[in-house]
Amino acid sequence: MITKIRIGTRDSELAIWQANYAKKKLLSLGISCQIIKLKSEGDLNQITPLYDFGVSGVFTKTLDQALLNNKVDIAVHSLKDVPINLAKGLEINCIFERADPYDIVILKNENIDLSDPLTIATSSIRRKTQWLNKYPNHKIVPLRGNIGTRINKLNKNNWDGAIFAKAGLDRLSIKPKKYSVLNWMIPSAAQGAVAIASKKDNLDLNKILNSISCKKTFHCVQQERNFLKIMDGGCSSPISSFAKMNGKNLTFEVGITCLEGKKSIRIKEDFDHNDSKAYLKIYKLLMKKGGDKILYQIKK
Repeated sequence: MITKIRIGTRDSELAIWQANYAKKKLLSLGISCQIIKLKSEGDLNQITPLYDFGVSGVFTKTLDQALLNNKVDIAVHSLKDVPINLAKGLEINCIFERADPYDIVILKNENIDLSDPLTIATSSIRRKTQWLNKYPNHKIVPLRGNIGTRINKLNKNNWDGAIFAKAGLDRLSIKPKKYSVLNWMIPSAAQGAVAIASKKDNLDLNKILNSISCKKTFHCVQQERNFLKIMDGGCSSPISSFAKMNGKNLTFEVGITCLEGKKSIRIKEDFDHNDSKAYLKIYKLLMKKGGDKILYQIKK
């Protein structure tokens, strides 16, 4: 019988919030927990844009190693940062109910007109390309760091705005004075979802994790990540994927944008909510519409 679980987490304010959220869920089952904080490669280097790292898992490798070396029992992640192909021997058995999946733009001036030539900060290639597709006269500058650091950089620099995931700000109770929810921007696969990774062979622990997982969120996120996998994409690619339950339907929206932002192809379709192959069907639709050409150019 498991009575104590060591929780591995990055040491950012948001990551610790997520670890404490997982801790509360486990405490409700009568299991005591210890939070162990670790620094990731992505945290140590806050200058290089994410899409310039050239590797996946810059936020998860350290925690993966801690799991495999039995220094922690579980690792809590923002699932959008987790590579599609997990480290050998690890798996995800728990995804909590998803928070708001959309991005927001925080603007420094209430009188900003988005039709003017502006400077917007983000280090996400997905956000950058979708933004430039909608606002081709804008300039995008890189912005790294945790949420507080990025907000401070926005305030100190001569930029007009910066893009953030709404879920992160909501979790930390940060309410900007001037912002807009970017409902037109397709989110990253698994954005807004917190997941727990563990070792595959820890069967008793994985049963516990599965019991506190949100089944609907798990299904939606699995479709999104499967789509990303078949596209051979990750969090450092201009590919977006978002699925949600809509009654008896699974509403699935995906997109791909060229690196310069000039061309973007989007598909939105409804599938049966139990359709486990929705990701494959929407992939084929996107390719037929011309997504194959953009994908070829990106890989080239």
